[in-house]
Amino acid sequence: MKRIFSLALLFLCLAGTAQLAAAEQEQPTIYTIVPGDTLWGLSQRFLKDPYYWPNLWANNQAIGNPHFIYPGQRLRIYSDRIEIEPAPGASKQAPAAEAAREEAPQAAVFNTTGSEGFLLENGANPAGLIISLHQNREMAGTDDIVYTDIGLDQGASAGDRFSIFKKIGAVSHPLTNVILGQQVMPLGELQLSEVEEKASKAIITKSYQEISAGSFLLPYRDRKVTVPLKSSDRDLVGYIVQTQTGNTAIAVNDVVFLDLGKAQGAQPGNMLYIVRDVTPDQRYANTRIEKLPVEVVGALVVVSTGLNSSTAVIVKSVDTVYRGDRVEMRKNR
Repeated sequence: MKRIFSLALLFLCLAGTAQLAAAEQEQPTIYTIVPGDTLWGLSQRFLKDPYYWPNLWANNQAIGNPHFIYPGQRLRIYSDRIEIEPAPGASKQAPAAEAAREEAPQAAVFNTTGSEGFLLENGANPAGLIISLHQNREMAGTDDIVYTDIGLDQGASAGDRFSIFKKIGAVSHPLTNVILGQQVMPLGELQLSEVEEKASKAIITKSYQEISAGSFLLPYRDRKVTVPLKSSDRDLVGYIVQTQTGNTAIAVNDVVFLDLGKAQGAQPGNMLYIVRDVTPDQRYANTRIEKLPVEVVGALVVVSTGLNSSTAVIVKSVDTVYRGDRVEMRKNR
């Protein structure tokens, strides 16, 4: 019996080794970059997935700037990934090229955490307010009773659900100083239990932070949402107008707010570059140089949009990102 078990174990080990070897033996297609190639275009061409480029960028540390791929660089194209081939002498030459099998990629998505918040733009009004807490408490949490100014005259009924928010402060544009709206953060959720003509009783079903009277309500929205990445149907150019934390310097996974919304064509799932202009040094130029290629310092994904603003999460940075940095998506990239 012991011998049979040993043979079975040996068979499983050999089978696993064979499968691993088979996976490692996939011969990549070798492609040499030519003028005009972009990470977006290469991902679309070889993987049929233009939204793979952030993975290509993130997984190849040699690419500090996503625009900095140049003619002569060599790529290894596999069925499920693209790799930048090391410079000559850094490793052994890749095997002879073979066509990668066609394989439909999974849809590229971005998952929100529900804690991002948004800008309540000028002129946008909440659905109502929490006007009092049960037994005049100062703070409330899950399962506590509160009272709102939402009533029958607003079409409300028992069972209606609302999301609870608080205002953090006014947000001004870093270039024009124009007030764009109020930064707001989610506090929790509630459900109406008894509704009168102009008021209602409600129970807090979820709380993420302490809730007080004066917190405002909006129709219920799911906190955690899967956002499919998508290209814009137009060029998008805007600015980071505020950060969730209020910090001036930010990095990967930080939440920011943009001056781009539905009116400008921004949509959840749009991925934009974070860019800065480069000033030419005219001392070393024989002719007047008006403009140099922009410096790309990161990328972000839009997770929700208002009319003229949006919430986004930074997904890649090769340098510190700042409030006031420009963001853009160009259709021809």
